[in-house]
Amino acid sequence: MESKLSQHSVILFAIFAFLGCNDFAEINNNPNEPVNVSTSVLLTSAMRSSINTADKASFLLSNNISQLTARTVRREVDAYNWNAFPVVWEGFYESLTNVEKVIDKASEDGNDKTIGVAQVLRAWIYSQLTNVYGDIPYSEAIKGESLNFTPTYDRQEDIYTDLLQRLKGAVNSLRGSGTIEGDIIYLGDSEKWIKFGNSLILRLLMYSSKVRDVSQDFRQIVEQGAIFTSNDQQAVLDFPDVFPNQFYTLPLKQGDFDDVNMSKSSVDVMVDYKDPRLNRYARPDNLDFDNPTFSGYKNGLGAQFGSRLGLAYFDYPGHITANTFGIPYADGILMTYSEVEFLIAEGILNGWIEGDIEFHYKRGIKSSHDYYQVNYGPFGWTDFEDFYSNSGVKYNEPMDLWEQKWLSLYFTALDPYFEVRRWYLDSGGWDGLRFLSPPEGINNNDYKLPLRFLYPGQEQSLNQENYNDVRSRYPIDKLINGKMWIIDY
Repeated sequence: MESKLSQHSVILFAIFAFLGCNDFAEINNNPNEPVNVSTSVLLTSAMRSSINTADKASFLLSNNISQLTARTVRREVDAYNWNAFPVVWEGFYESLTNVEKVIDKASEDGNDKTIGVAQVLRAWIYSQLTNVYGDIPYSEAIKGESLNFTPTYDRQEDIYTDLLQRLKGAVNSLRGSGTIEGDIIYLGDSEKWIKFGNSLILRLLMYSSKVRDVSQDFRQIVEQGAIFTSNDQQAVLDFPDVFPNQFYTLPLKQGDFDDVNMSKSSVDVMVDYKDPRLNRYARPDNLDFDNPTFSGYKNGLGAQFGSRLGLAYFDYPGHITANTFGIPYADGILMTYSEVEFLIAEGILNGWIEGDIEFHYKRGIKSSHDYYQVNYGPFGWTDFEDFYSNSGVKYNEPMDLWEQKWLSLYFTALDPYFEVRRWYLDSGGWDGLRFLSPPEGINNNDYKLPLRFLYPGQEQSLNQENYNDVRSRYPIDKLINGKMWIIDY
């Protein structure tokens, strides 16, 4: 009897389970959540989320590592007590999920221009990831739908090769058919995306120039001319001034905003030159923008005071706001025209192209000043020419180029760190950089600049075999000192 009851129970359970599954599927088919999200919505989301990740990384990490700013409370960044900084890994890979969907959908639709936009955005995101982590999941990344949750780690050299090839392909796609919808950076202007793609190629060529010959490719991009030539072409996101889509720092709590002050390194240089960007990067200690005074926080030390970041980054209680002062709030910066001019100047310095170094160096400084809408009067200058000729910034040696590019990279994703790391290695350490010095206080890395972030802890537990393989490629006790391919010289 018990046997028959059990058999009947199993049969009844199977019937109800079958019916229940159908009912459950209907119940879970939410009409308010479309199954197929449009390409434009995915593209907008990918742009906003990836740039927000970059801005957060600038504020918390790269501006501080490069000593443009300094942490005042949570000083592990300046003390070189580094970890995986998962905000970067998780944030960028999450954005890439939508980017890959855009590429797939646009490919199905035969929309070349949207493919091109997504490929440029993809290259920018992956370049940030590989430049800070080295070898990363790439060719097998974002494959969860095919049930590959343990991707291999591609070598950085292979990633760079593919990124450069894809960027060239993206430029060709952007000259093809189709339309661009959901573009919150250039509002569908394919010509500006072409210039961003080519400008990004110049950046990647410069980053990898010590480990491969990039001269011919660099020269070809510059000579064909489709690169940034003015500030209105540069890759920045003009955020709305209202919550929740503002620039990353604007909605912060006051205490979190105060955790980052201007660094003594950058303030000392800019005060020495009477650089009017100080009134934009920082807010005067005396809150007097006509007769400003500034101070810098020593990276790594506590119990100090440094100037707070500028009006564009936070509406501080009791202070004048950017709107009232008549300047815009901060943009999310992917790449500026100023950077391109400095790249060209360095290309000339390296003998890759012909031209006048000072001409492009000067343009790099001026375009940065113009972008920040500086006022020369409070710093004793009549105009840019007066500043350039008499402040001490006039070009004299390669170190000038590094110094001014460093200042211009304020809040440019993780690139302030990438460039300082490159110059640190090229000049033989801190002693070779006149505008920087080792951080002070207790230090976890003997005051040597770390060369990379750690891999996230979940990679060690959830992707152990591939993690062990990639970790073996960096035969060094402290992984933060492991040299990735672009700096392995």
